[in-house]
Formats: sequence, C-alpha cells, structure tokens
Amino acid sequence: MTVKTRFAPSPTGYLHIGGVRTALFSWAFARKHKGEFLLRIEDTDLVRSTAESVNIILDGMDWVGLNYDNAGNVVYQTRRFDRYKEVIAELLEKGAAYYCYCSKEELEAMREKAEKEGTATYDRRWRPEAGKTLPPVPEGIEPVVRFKTPTEGVTRWHDLVKGEISIPNEALDDLIIARADGTPTYNFCVVVDDFDMGVTHVIRGDDHVNNTPKQINILQAMGAKLPEYAHLPMILNEQGKKISKRSGDTVAITDFGAMGILPEAMLNYLARLGWAHGDDEFFTMEQFIQWFDLKDVSPSPSRMDLKKLYWINAEHIKAMPSEKLAELIAPRLAVRGINDTAKPALEEVLALVKDRAQDLNALADECLYFYEKQTPAEADVQKHWDDEASARMLRFADKLEALTEWSADAIHELFKSFCDEEGIKMGKLGMPLRLAVCGTAKTPSVDAVLALIGKEEVLRRVRA
Repeated sequence: MTVKTRFAPSPTGYLHIGGVRTALFSWAFARKHKGEFLLRIEDTDLVRSTAESVNIILDGMDWVGLNYDNAGNVVYQTRRFDRYKEVIAELLEKGAAYYCYCSKEELEAMREKAEKEGTATYDRRWRPEAGKTLPPVPEGIEPVVRFKTPTEGVTRWHDLVKGEISIPNEALDDLIIARADGTPTYNFCVVVDDFDMGVTHVIRGDDHVNNTPKQINILQAMGAKLPEYAHLPMILNEQGKKISKRSGDTVAITDFGAMGILPEAMLNYLARLGWAHGDDEFFTMEQFIQWFDLKDVSPSPSRMDLKKLYWINAEHIKAMPSEKLAELIAPRLAVRGINDTAKPALEEVLALVKDRAQDLNALADECLYFYEKQTPAEADVQKHWDDEASARMLRFADKLEALTEWSADAIHELFKSFCDEEGIKMGKLGMPLRLAVCGTAKTPSVDAVLALIGKEEVLRRVRA
C-alpha cells in the first residue's frame, strides 16, 4: 500500500500557522513512508473563497518548502461538482440518501426542540423506513438531499493521536449532503475527494473530530475502505487561548516571513509544537522525516512561544551558508538604501555578524554600518566620547595609514602598541573608534570590522 496524505485548506483568507503545522505533519508522514503528499483546495464556499486566497496558500506552501506531489494537478472542489452529483445519485439509488422537503420554519422549530431535549436536531420526518408513511410532498420547496445515518450502534475508530474514539449513532443527524440548489456540502465533498484521491491517512486538526463519524458512515455507504485518522491538537497563543488576529496574535505564515523568520526555522519550530524527539530542539527537515511518528504527537494543545521561535531562527541563521544568507539579506539592505554590497563582500560581512541577530531584519540592520556609517545614539556619545577622543582618533588614523598590511591581526597588534604609547586601556580606544567608524558601540571585534570595511573607507570616516 502506498501511503497517501493530504492537506486541504479552504481559500477564505490567509494560510495560518495551525494549517501549516498540519501540512507539515502530513508531509513528514508521507515522506517517512515513501508515500505521496497531496494538496486539495476546498473552495466550495463560493461566497468567501477567492483566487487571491488560493494564491496566498500556494505561495505560503512554496515559502515553507512543503512540496506536494500533485503540483501539476492540485484538486479544486469546485471543478468536481459533476463527480459529487454522480455519487449523490448512487446513494439515492441504493437508499443510503433521501430527499427532504422541510421548510425553514420546520427546521427552526426542530432546532429549538432539540436544544431543549438534547437530541439530534433533525427529526427524520422525511427519512424512508419500512412501514412508514411519508408526508405529502409540499409545493414550492426544492428538496435537500440527506444522508441516511445509521440510528443504532456506534461509529468508532482508532485515532492515531487520540486513541480509541466512539460516537453513538443516535447522536448523529441525517446530515445534508446536497443543498436545495444542488451544491454539495463540506462533509460530503471531503469524503468523495479522499476516496478518489486514494488518501490512506487523514491527518488534520482536532476541530474535525466531530466530522469524522459522519464521514466514516458515508464512506461505508459508498463501500469504500476507510482511511486511518489522526487528529492534531490546537495551537494556543502564549496566554493559552485560541490564536486570533483579533487578539493581536501573529497568525498568517506570510507575517512570519515579513518578521525575518526563515522557513526552515518556522518548520523546525512548528515540528516541536506537540511532537518531540528526546531533547532535540534544533534539527533539519531531513532529520525530522527520519524521526517523525504520529505516536509521538501529544494529544494536548501546544502554546506558541515567540522567544523559542526566535532562538531557533537564530540557530538556523548561524547554520546557513553565508552565500545563501546573502541572497536573503541583499533585498533587505536595498530597502534600507544599500544597493552596492560588493565592497565589502556581503558574504564576508555575514560570516562575521550572523551570530548577532535572531531574525533577518535585525541581521540586515547589523550589516548597515559596513557600508554606511550610522548616526550614533546620544547616550553612546555621552558615555564613550570624552574630550580627548577626537584628537586621539586623528593620531590613531595616522598609525592606521602607515600600516603596510591591512588585516585584522595587523590592526590588533597596532591597538596594543597604540594603547601602550597613549597609556590607556583598550576601551578608551575601541569604543570611540566604533562610534567614529560605525556609528554604534555594539559591533563584533573592532579589528575584524575595520579589516572588512577597508583602509580607505576607515580613514575617511575617522578623519571626518
């Protein structure tokens, strides 16, 4: 059997982090078992679904690097209405579905009664049964199609995350599978899609647990082999509440990219939300695939921890080759007005500073003073620039100009001899020098910084 999983977002807005975590676990499970990971766009909500949202989903999947195996044949539900009608007709023919002619007023009365009595909402008045007389068909009402849910026994399955789950069938409604206008409903489309796509493992959020018994019953009525189910717990915000943009939470995956988070770090972080492999925190997706197993997924909700996300991001920044990192930082520098990063070479700059930032935006800021002196903070000037600083910088510039070898080692040796001549400690030279050359008191080793910026530019800045 070839393992097949799917990710099935609805294009009604952004691609949120909970969806990406679901996609990640589905992707990893398929890759672990040498199977297929498929993408399906559930766009039957014709009012809220938009082409823009579809593109956001596709772009988001591309950004995080979760490659799906049907890239040239993504399934769109709105393109499958003929197939849904075909299956509905088959269910009607075999008596597994029926027409219901209830009016809105009748349904509202049933709903109020069900709320008081704690019973299923629909009283099954149009459900055909042996020896039962159905009401006369009313005029002017287009019927819906309802699925004939079993009324006895239980629907049970072994959930690969939550364990054994069973739902009494008497608690389930005869759900509508086609509306009065003929359009199919969500739970029905999902079933037909999973069947036609050959999905073997349905890995999704646990907000779908209540849908599972409905879908199992439809699959059984179709004579289909049931997939295995795994329902993932929710991701909560740092306060332990449901994540919401309304609460100021960062939700959309594209927002994290704008925050300077690497996609590799995002996936690494999401993998650790509800799953663990010993004490491992920082790992590659290749390692994750090798280690991943649904039995290690916690059934309890996880909490977002932005501090941990930024820590993991910093680790991935450090591990990334400087050449690749330069491709990500150059556009951010261009936005900051720095377009020429050839001198000094951005790759060399990043090799020096990439362990000093937790996100790409902060890293771009860390590179600025290599190309253009920044405006010093008044507090730094007050703290490090004394009455002797200007004259001392000019004397040191003369020493720098006399250097025949321009390297970090040579500059470092000059620091020691100059401090001995001036009778000062290194701080009296190094901190004002940082302000004079870089415009900030916080840099890596100042000899390495000067070596990279270059002799001519360093002298120009110091003597300015």
